[in-house]
Amino acid sequence: MAGFRALDVPSQQGRCILVTGANTGIGFAASKALAARGARVLLGCRDKKKAGDAMARIRADVPHADLAFVPLDQADLESVRACAEVVAREPRLDVLLNNAGVMFPPLQRTAQGHELQFGVNHLGCFALTCLLLEKLAKAPDGRVVVTSSLAHRGGRIDWDDIDAHRSYSRTQRYSDSKLMNLLFVYELDRRLQAASSPVKAIACHPGVASTDLARHMPAALRLAWPLLSFVLNDADEGAWPALQAATAPDAQAGGYYGPQRFGGAAGPSGPAKRSATSRDPSAARQLWDISVELTGIDPGLAPA
Repeated sequence: MAGFRALDVPSQQGRCILVTGANTGIGFAASKALAARGARVLLGCRDKKKAGDAMARIRADVPHADLAFVPLDQADLESVRACAEVVAREPRLDVLLNNAGVMFPPLQRTAQGHELQFGVNHLGCFALTCLLLEKLAKAPDGRVVVTSSLAHRGGRIDWDDIDAHRSYSRTQRYSDSKLMNLLFVYELDRRLQAASSPVKAIACHPGVASTDLARHMPAALRLAWPLLSFVLNDADEGAWPALQAATAPDAQAGGYYGPQRFGGAAGPSGPAKRSATSRDPSAARQLWDISVELTGIDPGLAPA
C-alpha cells in the first residue's frame, strides 16, 4: 500500500507491541499512534523518568492509552536479556518494533566492549529479536520490524575490523550498522520462511526526519536542519513507515518500507528501494554467524 499514513493504521485492539527507543522521536510518535488505535504499548527505554514523561504526554492526548515501561539499554546485552524476560511474561506479544539507535557518536563502546553503533543499532536489535521470536510466534500475525536508513546505501562492512579497533569514522560506521539492519532482516526472513515460522520480518526507514537522533551531527548540518525541516519529515511523519511495517495487513514478509517523495526522504510510506549489497546472501549469513558468536544468542533457525 503506497501512501500510508498514521490515519491508515487499522485497529490494534487486543494487540501488544514493544517499541524500543520509545520516549522520543519516531519511537514516541509510533507509540502514540499505536496506543490511539487500541494497542497495549510497551515502551522499551533506558531512562525510567523519560519513559514516564513520554507516557504522560501520550495520555494527555490518548487518555485510554494502555502503556507500560520496560527497562532496555541496547548498549548492554544483559539489559537486553532482562527486557526480553519481562516482555515474555506479557500475555501476548504481536510486534517488536526495533527503533532504538544511535547516530554519529564519537567512538564509544558498549558494556560488552563493542563499537557503540554496531552494538546498539545491530547487536542489541539482533539479540532482542532472537530472544522474543518464540513469543512472537504465538501471535496470530507476529512481526519483527527493524528500522534501517537511507544511509545503508553507503555501507561497506569491514569484516576484519567490525568493532572499530583499527579505525573509526562515525558516519561510515553508522552506514555500516544500517546496512547490517537490512542484511539481518534479509537473513531472518529467509530462515523464518525455511522454518515455516508464522513470524514476519519487515524493514523500514524514516527518510530524513528531524529527531533527537541527529544530536551528534556536525555543527554546520545542525544549523541548516531547521531550514531542511520545512520540506522533510517531522517525527510523526517519519514514523509512518514503521507503522506500515507493523500494522498494514498487506505488509510483506521481507519487505522494506519508507517515504515516497524526494528520493525516499519524505512523504507517506510505501515500498522502498534497497541496495544490492543488502541482499547479498553470503554477507547476510556471515553477519548472522558473527552476531550469534558475539551475543551468545542463537534462535536455532537453520540457514535457508
